[in-house]
Amino acid sequence: GAGVFFVWAPAAASAGSWLPLALALAAVVATANALSTTQLAMAHPVSGGAYTYGRRELGPRIGFSAGVLFLTGKTASVSAIALIAGQYLLPSQPRLLAVVAVVVLAVINISGIRSTAVVSAVVVAVVVGGLVIVLATALPGAHTAAQTATAFEPFGVLRAAAILFFSFAGYARIATLGEEVRDPRRTLPRAVVSALGTTLFVYAAVGSACLLVLGPAALAVSTSPVADLLVDLSVGGGANGGMAAGARAGEAMDVAIRVIAGVACLGSLLGILAGLSRTGLAMARERDLPGPVAFVWPRTGTPVIAEIAFALIGVAAVVLLDPTTLIGFSSCAVLGYYAIANTAALRQSAAARWLPRWVSGVGLVGCLALALSLPWLAIVVAAGVLGSAHLVRLLTLKP
Repeated sequence: GAGVFFVWAPAAASAGSWLPLALALAAVVATANALSTTQLAMAHPVSGGAYTYGRRELGPRIGFSAGVLFLTGKTASVSAIALIAGQYLLPSQPRLLAVVAVVVLAVINISGIRSTAVVSAVVVAVVVGGLVIVLATALPGAHTAAQTATAFEPFGVLRAAAILFFSFAGYARIATLGEEVRDPRRTLPRAVVSALGTTLFVYAAVGSACLLVLGPAALAVSTSPVADLLVDLSVGGGANGGMAAGARAGEAMDVAIRVIAGVACLGSLLGILAGLSRTGLAMARERDLPGPVAFVWPRTGTPVIAEIAFALIGVAAVVLLDPTTLIGFSSCAVLGYYAIANTAALRQSAAARWLPRWVSGVGLVGCLALALSLPWLAIVVAAGVLGSAHLVRLLTLKP
């Protein structure tokens, strides 16, 4: 996804040389969340993700909270990632490209889940393969930066972990597509666990490379950390084969990184839009959203009105807000969503559980700790949105 090309700088600004610890904390919370989500998906293989799990295990109001947090947090993610794609692929007009990307990918999703799956598979192959090639090419010629240890600040490490968690959250979108997956009780667990495992490996490799090559101070102010890994490659080329050759190599690699980053962002957008529309579908079926949102186009089996609605909201946020603000709010809302998922897993009957309870407990405590470490404005806005949604639900939709 987009996070591997974006999150290292703000995370390093909070954690400094303790960035690996922040990454490990984010990975622990993400792993606990993934396992809890897998357990829930096996018991409830239908659309909606933690919205459905919360309703069935904790009651309608808690399920509604999960749905609101998912919809608002992931809509913010759509806008942020679209803007990141624009910054990489069309720096002169990033908002224009972001709007076009959201619209085009919504159309692909409307055409059916098979189209979404095929495009996603191509994106993953391009991004992971491209990152492997870039790292294998750049690192042997790069110079390791001086590693100056920074003071350990627990709150800074927690905030960095919360920022990094933004990039891990995609695995659970698989669970929101439960109705459209063949043999979901078998397929969903395999998909969630393999997606998270791949992400952990890639992030550990890229994050370590960024920290070692750039150093914590330079990484904290980098606007394109993965692209900056290539600076030392061009310097090395200049020393060994002439400045012109080194410059050409550096320019070529910079273009490659920009293309790979843009493709990664577009792949994230595709999956997030699909997850948003399916959660909206599930909520409309339960009358937690207006009834027309539940309309499914018979030709493709997709919730077309929900897809269009969330794409339009994402476009509006692209025009009005900046990526940093959107990511802070998204992280807070999504961590709240996963806190509800872990609570639902803790409440499952003994027959439905195969996880030790402490795994979901770790996920719950971790989500709350990371969410509370984020900027106060993100916390206040998330709480305000949730409270307003419950008020509207009470007054207009259902008691």
